[in-house]
Amino acid sequence: MITQLQERIITKENPYQMVFVCLGNICRSPTGEGVMQHLVNEAGLSSYFLIDSAGTAAWHVGEPANSKSRAVAMEYGVPLLSRARQFQAQDLDQFDLILAMDKENYRNILALATTDAQREKVKLMREFDSSPDDKQVPDPYYGGISGFHEVFRIVERSCKALLEQLKPMVKHDSKAAATGS
Repeated sequence: MITQLQERIITKENPYQMVFVCLGNICRSPTGEGVMQHLVNEAGLSSYFLIDSAGTAAWHVGEPANSKSRAVAMEYGVPLLSRARQFQAQDLDQFDLILAMDKENYRNILALATTDAQREKVKLMREFDSSPDDKQVPDPYYGGISGFHEVFRIVERSCKALLEQLKPMVKHDSKAAATGS
């Protein structure tokens, strides 16, 4: 069953902020960021979303996404442009949704949370997958190229379902709605 998010109005003035999180921020989470940004752009909604990625570890800070992740994503027309950064405690306050790629990173993020409101923002990426298996996006780092293709397919499927849930929350003319015009 796909997780249902708490509804909130998404406007250009109050964009929906999400961050994808894995261990090193070079394979899975930049793929999530790139895929979601691509889907949002295709839907004409880029002004309504702020999309980022991070790693729970600092091993690759400043590095681009893994070359295999970038190559696979480009096969689908999705550029991975981000640079690795480490997830910070303040991210729990900044972002509306924090998407962990696996259970270990989920636990690491929750360990930084100090309030129920922060903990409620943390979800597993595959909670939005129609075929979630064990709810984890496998780490392709030590495997062959087929693992990177599998990760791309999982992330794309999950991001599409997530975006479909978020689209009805987008209010295109928030100023007119606020003034009643």
